[in-house]
Amino acid sequence: MRRIEILAFENAQLLDITGPLQVFTSANETASNNGLPQPYEAVAVAAGTQTRTSSGLVLMTEPLGDTSGSLDTLLIAGGWGVNKACEDLELVEWIRRRSASARRTASVCSGAFLLAEAGLLDGRRAATHWNRIEEFSKRFPLVKLEPDPIFVQDGQIWSSAGVTAGIDLALALVEADLGRKLALSVARELVVFLKRPGGQAQFSSALRLQQSDERFDRLHAWIMDNLRADLSLPVLAEQANMSARSFSRHYVKGTGRTPARAVEEIRIEAARRLLEEGLTVHQARTRCGFASEETMRRNFMRKFGTTPQAFRDHFG
Repeated sequence: MRRIEILAFENAQLLDITGPLQVFTSANETASNNGLPQPYEAVAVAAGTQTRTSSGLVLMTEPLGDTSGSLDTLLIAGGWGVNKACEDLELVEWIRRRSASARRTASVCSGAFLLAEAGLLDGRRAATHWNRIEEFSKRFPLVKLEPDPIFVQDGQIWSSAGVTAGIDLALALVEADLGRKLALSVARELVVFLKRPGGQAQFSSALRLQQSDERFDRLHAWIMDNLRADLSLPVLAEQANMSARSFSRHYVKGTGRTPARAVEEIRIEAARRLLEEGLTVHQARTRCGFASEETMRRNFMRKFGTTPQAFRDHFG
């Protein structure tokens, strides 16, 4: 069995711990249901036998053990208690030594702070919660922090974005260990209907737009339901009950992008989802309202640095 230790600490984020833990537990259940041996022994470890999370829930944890024992995966949780945990020199040293005994090491959310404090991310690519990117970059300039991805793998070190991204990371680890079929079975069991690849942005375009001017929420919902329709400026302005000139001015001020750019972002994100689901490039282009496959290809290259066909071949 592959032993996985998930490190908790006072005021850690509960879901950073329990999300990945449930993924590995569900992988065991899925394997058993298919007549296979259980692949994982996943446990939460901490400095003591009880650890209070930031939600107030107290977890029963195994005490930190010998750093030289065999270990498959060391996974570090994040949360608001991570700054204080970084000041615990004994804990940081334990992480450094335990990682040396592990086949791979990973972090969820701001758990990347502890990996960086231990010197394990120097010169490596990494991800963390979007809300702590600026702080992380100033504190650990030797780390090649990437602000957008759901998770990042650099050699045997993995790191993920905030909270639920830990589930995406754990599913990716299961896929690396046991194959895509079993990982997808686990995703279905957990009702994670879309297993997101690491290169996907932490924020969807729709969510980014929802965080802006709320006056346009209905318009954005209408756009997503009508991607094949005429989404020119006059049509959008009519939907917003404004003149074209007034709409354009207010939209740019409220969202920080032109209406045409917003439509492009929503269309390209919808196309990405369809390609992940296995649709052809032509089918995705048609459903999302791109004028031509060349237009879609140019937008895809600008957004993801690859062609729609290459993306589908890799993630579909």
